Amino acid sequence: MGCLAINSCMRLSKNKPKFKVHVTSEVGRLNAVLLHKPGVEIERMTPANASEALYSDILNKRIVDSEYGNFCGFFEKVSSVYYVNEVLEALLEDDDLCNSLVTQSCLAEGAGYLVDELMQKSIKDIVKALIEGFEYRKGIDPDCYESRRYVLRPLYNLFFTRDASSSVYDRVLINSMSFDVRKRENLIFKAIFKHYFGCELLNAQEWDKNAHTEGGDVQIGGPDFLCIGEGIRTDAKGIKYLANTFIDRPKFNIIVQELPHHPDSFIHLDMVYTFLDKNQCMMYEPMLRKSAEFAGKATTWIEVSNGNIKYHSCKNMISALKNVGVEMEPVFCGGDDLWMQQREQWHSGANFFCFAPGKVIGYRRNSHTIDAMDKAGFSVLNAEDIVAGRVNVDDYNRCVVTFAASELPRAGGGARCMTMPINRDDE
Repeated sequence: MGCLAINSCMRLSKNKPKFKVHVTSEVGRLNAVLLHKPGVEIERMTPANASEALYSDILNKRIVDSEYGNFCGFFEKVSSVYYVNEVLEALLEDDDLCNSLVTQSCLAEGAGYLVDELMQKSIKDIVKALIEGFEYRKGIDPDCYESRRYVLRPLYNLFFTRDASSSVYDRVLINSMSFDVRKRENLIFKAIFKHYFGCELLNAQEWDKNAHTEGGDVQIGGPDFLCIGEGIRTDAKGIKYLANTFIDRPKFNIIVQELPHHPDSFIHLDMVYTFLDKNQCMMYEPMLRKSAEFAGKATTWIEVSNGNIKYHSCKNMISALKNVGVEMEPVFCGGDDLWMQQREQWHSGANFFCFAPGKVIGYRRNSHTIDAMDKAGFSVLNAEDIVAGRVNVDDYNRCVVTFAASELPRAGGGARCMTMPINRDDE
């Protein structure tokens, strides 16, 4: 069994985790987070199958390792960190759970004949096969697998731990992924949150098989409202499921922003909007102005109260938030220049993760966005300095922690995409 980093490395046990799932906002101080270090699975694609893996390019793992090392090293300084593969290794010591997860994973790929073989392997090797893929063998596996090489496809996108699961207050939404290549991720996160964290699960597809949600579209605005993107990944049925989930509350609100289906940089709400503090956000300006790709894209306020659901059309996200009592000040991705806004949004310039009120982390490469945050009063810090112990984020009231990234942005996501918060302080 491997180590679990919780500031310093500690050994996982079968005991209940230190933290329960509890996330009531996007900005409360982070106590625990779930991450996955990109492994050899990201090298198991070619230019020919990259689009099937939902990538626009192939990645250099050596560079990814360096970039992600500073990213996860930072989180080990400021919170408790759980790593997917290590939690899985602990869980799969239970033979029944191991058999169930292996069987479901193989059947999902039409490779049920592999179950007995995998069950003879060590737990560490089983976890490697489930995440990194299991290679086709000529003369043993069905010929139809030869062209794609892997009988169990690698989980190329697993390091985007936000997408397949979402902490929603004291429960976890197991997201119904829109693309087949990512659907096995659900099995892993369902096992982790049901059997390790022991929390109640939500799942839109158990309510309607055609309903879809993804974590990049689900943001917790506060104890009584969500912000959700509706686009190519999260659909109207998925949003209706969430509205019905909270229908018995005396008061609950959902702000929905319609997203363009093209290009790929608009796949989730957190690619154009993220919280920086209780009353400050990072935003892609055309979404606010309803220009360019956002021309004609609707903003809707869903009001839920004691069994009733009402829909209201709003001018934009800022005006919709005012309806739920939130005065939000935007900082613009890319600054004030339209061309720079487009360039930096493409590489996740709006995708920040808030680890405490007014304290966020994001890509350093988006220099115009970082300059805009500097002008808005955020001290600009380097993750490398924090990891090395030269800088302490507690010495700053407001800050943006930046880390170098050239390869990671090419995978199509940013700091928020790569984090699954487990526990935060209430605001």
